[in-house]
Amino acid sequence: MTTYEGILPVLKPAGFTSHDVVAKCRGILKMKRIGHTGTLDPAVTGVLPLCLGRATRMVEYLQELPKEYEATLILGVATDTEDMSGTVVERLDQVSVTEEAVRQVLQRFVGTISQVPPMYSALKHDGKRLYELAREGKTVERKAREVTIYGLELLSFQPEGPHPKIKFRALCSKGTYIRTLCVDIGRALGVPAAMGQLKRTVSAGIAEESCLTLEEIARHAAQGDLASYLLPVDQGVRHLPAHTIAGDKVKAALQGQRLPAAAVHPRANRGELIRLYDPQQRFLGIFQADEEMPAVKAVKVFLPD
Repeated sequence: MTTYEGILPVLKPAGFTSHDVVAKCRGILKMKRIGHTGTLDPAVTGVLPLCLGRATRMVEYLQELPKEYEATLILGVATDTEDMSGTVVERLDQVSVTEEAVRQVLQRFVGTISQVPPMYSALKHDGKRLYELAREGKTVERKAREVTIYGLELLSFQPEGPHPKIKFRALCSKGTYIRTLCVDIGRALGVPAAMGQLKRTVSAGIAEESCLTLEEIARHAAQGDLASYLLPVDQGVRHLPAHTIAGDKVKAALQGQRLPAAAVHPRANRGELIRLYDPQQRFLGIFQADEEMPAVKAVKVFLPD
């Protein structure tokens, strides 16, 4: 039986939760050790990297990276879920908004913004998911939290009809609710709004073009060549600087021992997380330069094959 290890870039279809995708791949690959790198609502499609085998130890680092989405926003309609899957709670007969106004408002949301998480979300309140409370007709107070919108690009504007549509691309930090962003954009334009469609186009530095559908994963697994489509473990943390350890310290590094800072090239900055490689450029793991002394300590060690 084939043992898979690495990052499997999946193109999530509509109608599947992230857990559904994991369960499906466990069945296809006949392995249990699979973890996803960020929850997507069932209606949302797009990039969902899965970590296989030892790569599951990297999930927390992949989740921290910015994500890119393409969203459609519908003006003049509000729902209880902030997207079109919910019950309409407000509807205007006619909305008149200019493209120039849309462009100006989008730019106001670039940077660090404050969001109140929606009731229909997986956040917990007193041990219960918010969406469970929402389904019971309950509403609880949610604390606003800061997220970062690195960029907003207007892709298209359709002013025709009573409910204009705005399609935009957003590059944002972990924890950003695009549904809530759509509602807030509408509010800034002076009208109710809800998210229509959403697709995640980049996650963990992996673009949509690199992803496989569930059908393609099943086909390649049956053909025996799926391993060639997996991304190496260290690609998921390529945002960390790469450093090399001296050959005589490789064994100590793999044993998780504290390493002298001088053995790491180039020299790491104090407190910095780094990717560490041996002289043959085999990935040894994630290490961190000590804050207090000239040394480097192990955070996640990966024994080379």
